[in-house]
Amino acid sequence: MKPGQGSSSKKLLDFLNTKPPPNYVAGLGRGATGFTTRSDIGPARLPAVLDRPIGDNQKFDDFVGNDAGLLASAEYDVEDNEADAVYEAFPRKERNEASLIQEIEKHRVSNPTITEQSATSKRKLLEVTPEEWDNLPEASDHSMFRNKKNKKNKYESFVPVPDTLGESEAGEGARSRPWTRRARRSTGRRRMEMITSHPDIADNKKLSRLFHSVTNSNPKEPRGWISAARVEVAAGRLAEAQKLIKRGIEECPNSEDLWLEAVGLSPPGEAKSVIARGVKLNPYSVKLWMEAARLEHDIVDKGRVLRKGLERIPGSIRLWKAVVDLSDKEDAVLLLHRAVECCPLHVELWIALAGLETYENAKKILNMAREKLPKEPVIWISAAKLEESNGNDSMVGKVIEKGIRSLRREGVEIDREFWMKEAEAAERTNSVVTCQAIVHNVIGIGVEEEDRKRTWVADAEECEKRGSIETARVIYAHAISVFLTKKSVWLKAAQLEKCHGTRESLDALLRKAVTYMPKVEVFWLMGAKEKWLAGDVPAVRSILQEAFAAIPNSEEILLAAFKVEFESHERERARALLAKVRVREGTERVWMKSAIVERELGNTTEERRLLDEGVKRFPSFFKLWLMLGQLEERLGHLKQAKKTYETGLKHCTKSVPLWLSLASLEEKTDDVSKVRAVLTMARMKNPRNPQLWLAAIRVESRNGNKKEADKLMAKALQECPTSGILLATEIEMVPQPQRKLRCFDALKNCEKDPYVNAAAAKLYVHHGKVEKARGCFDKAVELAPDNGDIWALFYEFEIQHGNEQTQKDVVKRCVASEPKYGEMWQPIAKAVENSHQKTESILKKVMVSIGKGKRIN
Repeated sequence: MKPGQGSSSKKLLDFLNTKPPPNYVAGLGRGATGFTTRSDIGPARLPAVLDRPIGDNQKFDDFVGNDAGLLASAEYDVEDNEADAVYEAFPRKERNEASLIQEIEKHRVSNPTITEQSATSKRKLLEVTPEEWDNLPEASDHSMFRNKKNKKNKYESFVPVPDTLGESEAGEGARSRPWTRRARRSTGRRRMEMITSHPDIADNKKLSRLFHSVTNSNPKEPRGWISAARVEVAAGRLAEAQKLIKRGIEECPNSEDLWLEAVGLSPPGEAKSVIARGVKLNPYSVKLWMEAARLEHDIVDKGRVLRKGLERIPGSIRLWKAVVDLSDKEDAVLLLHRAVECCPLHVELWIALAGLETYENAKKILNMAREKLPKEPVIWISAAKLEESNGNDSMVGKVIEKGIRSLRREGVEIDREFWMKEAEAAERTNSVVTCQAIVHNVIGIGVEEEDRKRTWVADAEECEKRGSIETARVIYAHAISVFLTKKSVWLKAAQLEKCHGTRESLDALLRKAVTYMPKVEVFWLMGAKEKWLAGDVPAVRSILQEAFAAIPNSEEILLAAFKVEFESHERERARALLAKVRVREGTERVWMKSAIVERELGNTTEERRLLDEGVKRFPSFFKLWLMLGQLEERLGHLKQAKKTYETGLKHCTKSVPLWLSLASLEEKTDDVSKVRAVLTMARMKNPRNPQLWLAAIRVESRNGNKKEADKLMAKALQECPTSGILLATEIEMVPQPQRKLRCFDALKNCEKDPYVNAAAAKLYVHHGKVEKARGCFDKAVELAPDNGDIWALFYEFEIQHGNEQTQKDVVKRCVASEPKYGEMWQPIAKAVENSHQKTESILKKVMVSIGKGKRIN
């Protein structure tokens, strides 16, 4: 024996001695079958049970049937259970046949044969008269299906398609065979949903045939007749349309829509007779009675028709409202009394009746309505309005409060949103006291304590947007009563009064605000400004004196007092106030304003002294350096001015105005290279700044270097792609044919930029589109109301293309906006000769400077 064979032989012998697994048959995998011998089953002796005779009353076993006697002693083991499970899981022939039959039946129901579909229509062919046979249209040309190229589609099947495809096919003359077949096969609602009055129908005749098929296959469907008639009307065949509607009425005499269509197609003299027949056949149709009343020209006849309708349909609210509208007050009262008897659950009838009755009767009617409709809040609101209209303002709040309690007892949930809308509705009917009562009683319902201020302010703002000013005012008043020391609520209320109230109402609110919060400067200043705008200088001084007494060390109040004196040409008093503040170590703004006063007075020496002292005290405040440099320029000391700007830039590297002033000074010396160097350094210190890029571009343009200007613009837009002022300048730089496209791209990227909208307005003016230009200008000033340059452009546009009213409107809006910024606006507004000029005067000067006598276009 070779090495290793002993162990393998031993393993084989062990395997042969092991017990085979259950149901194992040797050789079964190779095709062998098992067999049984006598030695397997034992001696050939029948069980003793077979010696007993089988009687008729022997029980049938549910498991083994009649063989129960033979196998009664057999044991049902695990192998039997496994075999039964396999058998049950195996698909049986009966199961397959039943499932197959069920699937076939389902398929036949959902896919009926052509014979089954047309069975009903075939039976109806027996009713076709010889005249109808003669009127059948000629068969269409189907030669295309005989073409050899189309033979492969001979047995093509068609599936349902969307209705939208059907509509488009109808518009193209129904040239599509699949849709036509589908339309002929389909029945019911889908077949009627087509656009039959499309103006581009190419073949009305084919569409007429289609609807002829529709009405024949389903004559009891009113929409089919209406659609077919409208196709004929669109084709100009009115007589044929009238015939179709007449046949439709015969088939569907109870269709309101068919009768209304018949009235529309009837000649004027026959319309009344048609609607009379319709009403006779449909006496309970509100639509037909309303149409019958409409056809009458005399009010008395209209009322008579409506009353006849009410005899048939006494519960129709629509008929009651129509007949009441036609009646005078006395008859309307009588009719409404009858209406509430017939329709006691319709609150609008009760409210209308109460509105026509006297005060005492109206109260009784509303009480009756409340008994009939105890859960209806509108009744209580109407009762409150009734009290207010009769001068009983003290009762209004009590009625609303009582109504809310009563509704809650009835299990009605008080819907805060509904009641707030009713408050706005009351305001629209001038029931202001009712509006106030509703708000006070429901404003806090369902609002968490920590959310009250935010929610109430949001409610007031939404009311203001909808024009419900009184409702917003009441909400703010309630919020103020709860949050007496919340500055934000007071400011919101003051803004509302400023925009929609009177000077008196605003003054009263601000007086109340400073009573509760005397240390808040803004309320004093707002009150002083309103008095200033009203031209009441003594009142302004009085308010500021009170404010200074309440807040002794307030620089804001002192500066406001200085402005009053300065604008009133009381320069010495203004100087004294500023000196007083400077002694108290005032801020940089005090030194700046002090220098402005001296500049206006022409005291150059004092102006220089204040500025020199100011830059030492506040070296990081760029405006003082700027003013000092401008002083040197005015005096012709250009070298000193340059030194001042350069020194200022050492302390204020990020100040763009200082860089621009230095560049402008260098340009005055005709040294472009130095200007470029200054602006390059400025851009390095202030990256992504559109103003510095724009200055560099304009320098090149002024010196005739268009290519260099274009290059700089390309670089600028790479660094500042959303800069509106750069995009607007680029639109003006490109050739005229390209401007429209550039403007479109700019609007797409910066739709809400004022400069881009102003550039678009200019382009619209050039193309003669005045209204679009006005819209762009209007949007631009809304986006930047403080930019005086855009207001000047807008005003120039109205001078050229508007009228006196539009020009006044622009001026009025500009004055209200008080613009302070703009490349042209600031130098003109801050010039010494214009220091006390009004906004309107500055606007006109800037317009002249920008336009230079040229038209925008």
